[in-house]
Amino acid sequence: MNPKLPYVLLVGAAVIIFILSCMLLSRGRRSPSCESQPRIVEKMGSTSQSLVFADLTPEEMVQVVRYLQGNLGVQLVDASRAKPSDNCIASVDVQVPAKAEVLRFLDGGGARPPREALAVLYFGNQPDPNTSPNVVGPLPTPAYHRDVTVQKYGGKVPYHRRPMLGSEYKQVGAFLETVAFAAAPTFLKEVFEYDGTNVAFQTTAPHGFQSGDRKSWFIVFQNVSGFFVHPVGLEVLVDHSSLDISRWAVNRVFYNGQYYRDMVQLESAYVQGRISVEKVRKAPRDGDFSSMKPRAPSAALFPLQYEPQGPRYSIRNNHVLFQAWSFAFGMSVNTGLRLFDIRHKGERVAYEIGIQEALSVYGSNCPGGMSTRYMDGSFGIGRYTSPLVRGVDCPYSATYVDTHSLFETLSPSKRKASLCIFEQNLGSPLRRHYSNLQSLYYGGQVNSALVVRSIATVGNYDYVWDFIFYQNGAIEGKVQATGYASSSFLHGDGLRYGNRVWEHTLGTIHTHSINYKVDLDVGGVKNSLVAHDMAFEMVRAPWSPEQQIERPRLTKKVLDTEDQAAFRLQSKMPRYIYFAANSKNKWGHQRGYRIQITSFAGDHVPEASSMERAISWARYQLAVTRRKEEEPTSTSIYNQNDPWTPTVAFANFINNETITNEDLVAWITAGFLHIPHSEDIPNTVTVGNSVGFLLRPYNYYDLDPSIYSHDGVFFTSEQDFTACEINPVACLPKTASCLPNFPPFTYDGFQNM
Repeated sequence: MNPKLPYVLLVGAAVIIFILSCMLLSRGRRSPSCESQPRIVEKMGSTSQSLVFADLTPEEMVQVVRYLQGNLGVQLVDASRAKPSDNCIASVDVQVPAKAEVLRFLDGGGARPPREALAVLYFGNQPDPNTSPNVVGPLPTPAYHRDVTVQKYGGKVPYHRRPMLGSEYKQVGAFLETVAFAAAPTFLKEVFEYDGTNVAFQTTAPHGFQSGDRKSWFIVFQNVSGFFVHPVGLEVLVDHSSLDISRWAVNRVFYNGQYYRDMVQLESAYVQGRISVEKVRKAPRDGDFSSMKPRAPSAALFPLQYEPQGPRYSIRNNHVLFQAWSFAFGMSVNTGLRLFDIRHKGERVAYEIGIQEALSVYGSNCPGGMSTRYMDGSFGIGRYTSPLVRGVDCPYSATYVDTHSLFETLSPSKRKASLCIFEQNLGSPLRRHYSNLQSLYYGGQVNSALVVRSIATVGNYDYVWDFIFYQNGAIEGKVQATGYASSSFLHGDGLRYGNRVWEHTLGTIHTHSINYKVDLDVGGVKNSLVAHDMAFEMVRAPWSPEQQIERPRLTKKVLDTEDQAAFRLQSKMPRYIYFAANSKNKWGHQRGYRIQITSFAGDHVPEASSMERAISWARYQLAVTRRKEEEPTSTSIYNQNDPWTPTVAFANFINNETITNEDLVAWITAGFLHIPHSEDIPNTVTVGNSVGFLLRPYNYYDLDPSIYSHDGVFFTSEQDFTACEINPVACLPKTASCLPNFPPFTYDGFQNM
């Protein structure tokens, strides 16, 4: 054998391996990164004008606090450490100027309205304690403040109506641990293995039965992950109405179906063996059944959405442009996400769209559950807007926006990535038709819409708030509910009030009611409300008079007064109801925007209830009223703690005034009944728990405006539908074969808590 042969073979093998490696590498070559293309965005108005609606900057908040500290003439304590008997700043938010001033600025070339803040102040350290909103301005250098309590509410706001501060919750917690629980050491140790750290408290509201009360049931849970579904059967009623914390007292105690005068009586009854004890298995710190840790390992990655040529929307400060849409956005401390100056094709269709309130009414055979009527605006829907998790709460490639607030502190706080904006391909056509009769063609359009989203975690519930902008000129307001169901300890006839979801856990029946303010300006500020519907009529067939035909016909009615435009929750409402402009489209119809509500609401609290007027907005699925500056919101943060003498009663807005050719506001209520069930463990899913409304053009245009979208697709049987110039979808293998530039995953939700 030739001694050189092995070397020749080795060299040949190396060459072959090299060639194969090159082939494999060329096949597996990384796709190019996606590159942004110049955006096709219609210019609509000045982005700087939208700053008239902008939230306060941190610097402005600091200036407001400094001004108040130096000009109120009283000592202000940091609200995070304040006692009920102190003076403090509860919150600072932007004071949006009056609509007339703003429109003069936006449309009439008028002066920019002065920029102002609204500071909610607690005055506990004075002979007549009260809470008062004060306007502070002009920003950025404040020089004046004025108390607007009488202007807003018609009189002083008593101090007992103030929302509870975080410091007051801490003080009640300390009272329970050091005073109340100290009176029942044997019971707590032997029944709950209480060690001072293993229980959590959840408050209820409102606080009592009549104006002036501040008596709250505190429900005791195991202090574990997802504690909301770990009740132990103990609830304590605390009277914390006194401004002197040393005078707080336990008014009543509930354990396992029995009521006791106080913890002393409970301890005595236990020691004497006169209590029926129901021991709850001690849960691990992760909550066991309530843990949200996945029970399965990670597998194939879920589908992702990306923008192969970059975002098709733009954001500058608080102003957004998308296709034919433009609008300004903001985040109210109390009511959360809101939009202003919403325009389509350059024309304003709405001045303001925003959340007003989220109400939950609970039932139970435990005192805490049966007395709970949460009004989340009082706690702060915007305040509890949570940082968003990229790729789960919103698409990974969404634009994430930081928000700032000043609530119960002397310095502003930043919530990183607490609002997201993204364009979403909804996976179905916005419109389409396939023709196989006469001519052969296909026409359609991708349903791609812009979504603005925030998520508020108020206690146990997480609310996903969306405003969605479609290319046909429609706007959707939607809320999805998730988070943990609130629960009671299962005992006695508990199954009358919900379902058993774990060994000792009753998932309690409750309603969700969401109220929105929608200030439509259709073709101008002055609108009328018109109802269209259908009715069947019986007619004889003209070509065969002996035969009858039942044919549907259109019914029309102008709703002239507020009373006619107030539709009770479960009443029949016209299926087409719209704001009509004073102008007509090409076909002679009044231009309009239709209100379409999606709701599965439970029943409203009976109007005979002593607290019903505080939530009287929830009587109506829709109520349209004249717009008034003195009626800016359907409720008040003070209604939660004194619903018996409500600071704002929405029912007073409806007084039969004429609403023809006026500036109108639609107050929309959507909701659902929730009867928690075993699939709500560990927590509630968004599927099926989504309600809201649509605002849809109704004869507003001469034809569907989406026909002018760049996303349309059309080809005939005679065309080469594989050619890019004919069918842009055919180009996707070329134009979308790129790797998205995903930023590294970060999350700041656990910082600065």
